[in-house]
Amino acid sequence: MQFSEKRNVTRWIIILTSFVIVTLILWNTYSFFQIFKNEERVKMQNWALAQKKINSADPNADVDMELPFQIIQEAAIPIIVTEKDSIINTINIDDDILNNKTKLNAFLQKLKNQNEPIVMQISENQTHNLYYGDSSLLTKLKYYPVALLLIIFLFGAVVYNYYRSSKMATQNKLWAGMAKETAHQIGTPLSSLIGWLEIMKADNVDETTVAEIEKDINRLQTITDRFSKIGSEPILELRNIVAETEESFDYLRSRFSKQVEFSFKAPKEPIMVSLNPALHSWTVENLVKNAIDAMKGKGKLSVVIESDHQLVKILVTDTGKGIPKKQFKRVFEPGFTTKKRGWGLGLSLTKRIVEEYHKGRIKVLHSEVGKGTTMQVSFKKA
Repeated sequence: MQFSEKRNVTRWIIILTSFVIVTLILWNTYSFFQIFKNEERVKMQNWALAQKKINSADPNADVDMELPFQIIQEAAIPIIVTEKDSIINTINIDDDILNNKTKLNAFLQKLKNQNEPIVMQISENQTHNLYYGDSSLLTKLKYYPVALLLIIFLFGAVVYNYYRSSKMATQNKLWAGMAKETAHQIGTPLSSLIGWLEIMKADNVDETTVAEIEKDINRLQTITDRFSKIGSEPILELRNIVAETEESFDYLRSRFSKQVEFSFKAPKEPIMVSLNPALHSWTVENLVKNAIDAMKGKGKLSVVIESDHQLVKILVTDTGKGIPKKQFKRVFEPGFTTKKRGWGLGLSLTKRIVEEYHKGRIKVLHSEVGKGTTMQVSFKKA
């Protein structure tokens, strides 16, 4: 049996054992509850007999009434005695209930719901009904299973959260390791391509061709740099976010279909923000590509940069299929995608880059199904 299978078997054994233990505890608690409830009824029956003996005793006779009086005085349970639905006696009832007829009748109904009455046959033509409530001990025992289940539920939630967090941490380490290994693997052929580019320059190959190849090689270097930064804290630099965004936008515009109408609008003056150029470029690329996918490669795409006293905002608007309002937050969850082919990692990775690495914010600012979407990324100005 493999290690993973053994671990699953062990996990199920622990779960089943825990379930059996909880079931036994609840059954045992229920048994104690029934035993105490029966004992209290016996006490109330004794109280009724004691009361009957006191009521029927001859005051002139020399009868020892110490035991009946002791039984009545030791009763610590709320009691109401009725005769033909009229209350004739009460024991251990609070004054605020006794002084309010509505409250007293409501309390009597409560006692009727808790226990069956004890019939006191005073004489052939006189019958009293004794209604009694549960003692404080019995009440606590009644709610004990609920408290126990709540504790078990909270404990289970903590264990599950710990297990889930450990699993996610392991997955994050795995993805980070794969990303760094990818960057390392790309680095070897990339160095070779740089060498070939220098040979092309020396052989006087067409400058336009060389320039385009050089751009793509630089792009590969940027991608390698991005993957190498996953899993580690990136170094932030004070950069002009307008220039950094426009550079990434221009590169993407030159490599997509002419059926997409691109537009870029931003303030002319520099806006300085602490950011990592490689990761910010990745953010712009993910948002632009996601917008183009939403338009199925045809439509209008605009990037607008706005600035106020504290924040700089990047708005990416498309004329695509739009997002239902209930999915505004779900689009950033790992694995969520509406495409037939896709991992659903683009926007979740973008959210992590923006919010965890750059301490910014990203959200769906506006979207209408069939008309388009506006995504907003905001950063604090330096």
